[in-house]
Amino acid sequence: LPQRLATLATAAWEEARQSRQQLQAQRQEMARLQEQLCRARQDGERWASALQRAQREALEREATRGAEQARQQELIRDMKGRLLELLREKDALWQKTEGIDTPMPSPPPRDGGLCARCRKDFRLLSRRYNCRLCQGKVCHACSVDVGKQGRCCLLCYQQRHPQAT
Repeated sequence: LPQRLATLATAAWEEARQSRQQLQAQRQEMARLQEQLCRARQDGERWASALQRAQREALEREATRGAEQARQQELIRDMKGRLLELLREKDALWQKTEGIDTPMPSPPPRDGGLCARCRKDFRLLSRRYNCRLCQGKVCHACSVDVGKQGRCCLLCYQQRHPQAT
């Protein structure tokens, strides 16, 4: 019996030692996992902070973009208004000079490289249009867009639409 007790005590002692080693290993594993958890939380906070900063910057960019778009739309509206003013002024000046010129549309020039109205050379940046009424070749400044029908020279347009002047 004493030997059996000694064997049981030794086995219990060995089992206790193994349990202590397992406990120690589990504590080390738990410490390592807690450290990883702490790092993961820190990373999560950094990512959340970065996300908030990115969202804030995106909102600021969107606001800036919206303001810029509004400014550009206002600029376009102003430019369209100025264009209409200039067209009216051009038409008024053209009306003043109409009596000086012949009242009929001038025949197309023999040289296909000149505008029938202002005698401007057609080059890379000055486009040539055929008047749909008199078939004269005119530049962009001396023509009017009449929609799907094409373009016609100012003289023909004003003769057909006297109210437009």
